[in-house]
Amino acid sequence: MDRLLDEVEARFGVTAADGLQLLSAGTLVACPFDPGMALVIVGGAVTDQAPISGRASHGASPAAMLQALYPTDHPVQPITDGQPALTMATITDDALRGGNWFVPAVEPLVNIASPHALPWLVARLRAPDGCPWDREQDHLSLRKFLLEETYEVYDALDAGSTPQLAEELGDLLLQIVLHAQYGAEDGVFDMADVHRAVVAKIVRRHPHVFGDVVANSAAEVIRNWEQIKAGERAGREVGSTNMPAAFEGLSRSLPALAYAQEMQERAASLGYDWADNEGVLDKVVEEAHEITAATDDRARVEEFGDLLLVLVNLARRLGVDAEAALRGASAKFAGRFAEVERMAAATGVDLKSLTLAELDQLWQSAKAATSPAIAAATSRQ
Repeated sequence: MDRLLDEVEARFGVTAADGLQLLSAGTLVACPFDPGMALVIVGGAVTDQAPISGRASHGASPAAMLQALYPTDHPVQPITDGQPALTMATITDDALRGGNWFVPAVEPLVNIASPHALPWLVARLRAPDGCPWDREQDHLSLRKFLLEETYEVYDALDAGSTPQLAEELGDLLLQIVLHAQYGAEDGVFDMADVHRAVVAKIVRRHPHVFGDVVANSAAEVIRNWEQIKAGERAGREVGSTNMPAAFEGLSRSLPALAYAQEMQERAASLGYDWADNEGVLDKVVEEAHEITAATDDRARVEEFGDLLLVLVNLARRLGVDAEAALRGASAKFAGRFAEVERMAAATGVDLKSLTLAELDQLWQSAKAATSPAIAAATSRQ
């Protein structure tokens, strides 16, 4: 091995002190490495190994892994005599097995598949000679973008694993890295602290995976999770007398349905729940009557809120995401109303001139015409 490293230094002027990664061809898929540092690949047998987490979509081919991380024209230089110089576009598993190779480091601006690329990019944008707009931003000014990107990921999830979802997740990740950069500039935390905090938390809250606790069902996992969270909260001061410890950390910026459903999930995990769905349905009827009995606007608003809260609780018990269900119903309504407009336009009718009965007749026709298409669309939501 010393001889190999001496040859790398003699041929390419790179030493271990400069930063040098050394992997066998067989471990390329199973070990983390960064194109931002020079890489020495030692040939030999390529045994079947599971791809490293986060790069599993590239399979078990060492050549495919390299091609996913490097520009296609990036050189792959032979260390072994008699081997031709290659590029990432022409490298193969057989070539990797048959010799020793040197892969130069990639410049930061083209090292775009690395986990270090985005933090570097954000720091560059924030540098004195970076982007004037980026340099003016702070945690508060980016809040609206964080929400926008989160909703765009939410929408992209309808179609499952797609290239669009990867793009939207990248946009959301950018927001996270930006806030980590601001924290670093303030001398409080950086991206490593973000990683450390979430990994430590998830390990701590999964003692059935990383410890000796037994959890044989998802319900037991959730119960353990909430108990652990309750223990964590006990060591911290609750920020508001109006927010119980059980709901601490629940963001009030969530959409109202999602907020209500998460709040009720937490309450139910601590045992505060109806015995059956019939009890919830009875409560729905009760709240509906209370709306009818309300005598002023303030009371009607309050009673309507109570009714929504019970309906969200029913969604939770049925395993329905209330936010997604309402979005789906809204999409269905919009699709059918668009068909009503098309039907009216086709006959030269102004919707405003129609009676309620005539509008309802159009609606029923639109419903019959769009039901298959709407059903297919909402099944993906």
